[in-house]
Amino acid sequence: MANAAAKREIPTAENKDVPGDAKRVKTDRTDGRDEEEEPECENVLCGFQTSSVLSDSAREKLLFVHGKIADQEAVVVLEKTPIREDALPELFARSTLRLEMRNDIYSTYRLQVPPHLNEIKTTVVCPATQKHLKKYQRQESFLVEETEQDYESITLPYIQQQSFSLQWVYNILEKKAEADRIVYEDPDPELGFVLLPDLKWDQKQVDDLYLIAVAHQRGIKSLRDVTSEHLPLLQNILQKGKEAILQRYELPGSGLRVYVHYQPSYYHLHVHFTKLGYEAPGCGVERAHLLSDVVQNLRADPRFYKTRTLSFPLRADDGLLGRFREAGRL
Repeated sequence: MANAAAKREIPTAENKDVPGDAKRVKTDRTDGRDEEEEPECENVLCGFQTSSVLSDSAREKLLFVHGKIADQEAVVVLEKTPIREDALPELFARSTLRLEMRNDIYSTYRLQVPPHLNEIKTTVVCPATQKHLKKYQRQESFLVEETEQDYESITLPYIQQQSFSLQWVYNILEKKAEADRIVYEDPDPELGFVLLPDLKWDQKQVDDLYLIAVAHQRGIKSLRDVTSEHLPLLQNILQKGKEAILQRYELPGSGLRVYVHYQPSYYHLHVHFTKLGYEAPGCGVERAHLLSDVVQNLRADPRFYKTRTLSFPLRADDGLLGRFREAGRL
């Protein structure tokens, strides 16, 4: 959402230096081939000093922790990785059980698995700003109904005043960062895009598949900017994105949810591709717009998203929410 736009939804650490003699280990890819993981590196968390838990989700197995690393503010995101089907034989054979309760045909246990099957995906944001702390802190949300006039007088000025950096997006498009993560690219400057895994997906199974298509064309901030002139770009992303996922992950287009966010996390056109059965963060109706619907709406009305009222949620501390309140629109 608006205050999160200065960074991607979960920032990367791809520029961190790693030891030259770091080991490389193999991992199973979702397409059946082996690839090398990132090299093992120094444990930057060994000196992490915890200040507070910003928020947590028992359902999603997520924990957001605020603290310090070498006197720098940091946020650490801890997420339990999904259980992989191909790991079940080893999990059952090599784990130990501790009985908690037995009653007739029902038993509950604590299952302790081998360490390599019990990983916790960890994202480190350091140095973290106040915007990062607010982003990950548990807060109440409010639904805003933004008219065409609201966008021109409230939202757009707010976006322009914030000067959110998109350099990390341009680094991806220019192959200065994350080039090895790109799954597919159409290099056309007007119709092209790069397709790469979202950082929330560990790429070990297709059940929670999540990829992002980032348009090469610049200047399209959000859904509000798209008109019928962008139909070739949107259709190209929809078609070629599905084809690339079918070829790479053997998942047909009928098994995908393809959508754009409004408000987006960052103001450069990007499209989300997730497996249909996966309840990805932000895929709810209050924020996600199916790309196929966007295409149909623009065919019916070239300025559909310029003129219609759009609803979206904002967190309590979001600066944009404050602007809507000041204008008496909430």
